[in-house]
Amino acid sequence: MSTNRPGFDRIRVAVATSLREHWLLFLIEGVILVGLGVAAILLPLIATVAVEIFVGWLILLSGILGLFATLRMRHAPGFWWSMLSAILAIAAGIVLLRWPLSGALSLTLILTVFFLIEGIASILYALEHRRELSGRWALMLGSGGIDLILSIILFLGLPGSAAWAIGLLVGINMVFGGSAVMAMALHARGDSRPAAATH
Repeated sequence: MSTNRPGFDRIRVAVATSLREHWLLFLIEGVILVGLGVAAILLPLIATVAVEIFVGWLILLSGILGLFATLRMRHAPGFWWSMLSAILAIAAGIVLLRWPLSGALSLTLILTVFFLIEGIASILYALEHRRELSGRWALMLGSGGIDLILSIILFLGLPGSAAWAIGLLVGINMVFGGSAVMAMALHARGDSRPAAATH
């Protein structure tokens, strides 16, 4: 364990340095996330359909790429399984694009797991960086807690809330996540001022 610590410290310093040098980009990212999040909260059904269509395109494109890759390696072991997987991905993508609300339940389950993992990761990140982020680490911790609460709400609201819950909860997640990114960027901006003055 101790042999990995210097490498971990180097990564942490690199992340902190990048945040200080590019704080404005992080601030812009946070503002955009908050804006999109507010729009999703105000129009949850439209946001749900938008998420479904986005996921549909991702699955469809991955299936098409997988099909081309499989056909190029038709003599490789597992050819037919790979072909079946690509065809299923293409079919699933077409279904999501043609009938976006039909996949709302399955996507809600996926989002539940996503919010759960993201919440745990945000909490662990905040606890690990509470010294570097000073007072802002609590906001990141709160963002992780909100993600955990969202995952519970999603799970308990199934199946009736699947049509509007995805858009609403993604919007809430984007607002809190964007606020946390903005807070970190502003904190990094404050840290970079003395450093710039010394040069």
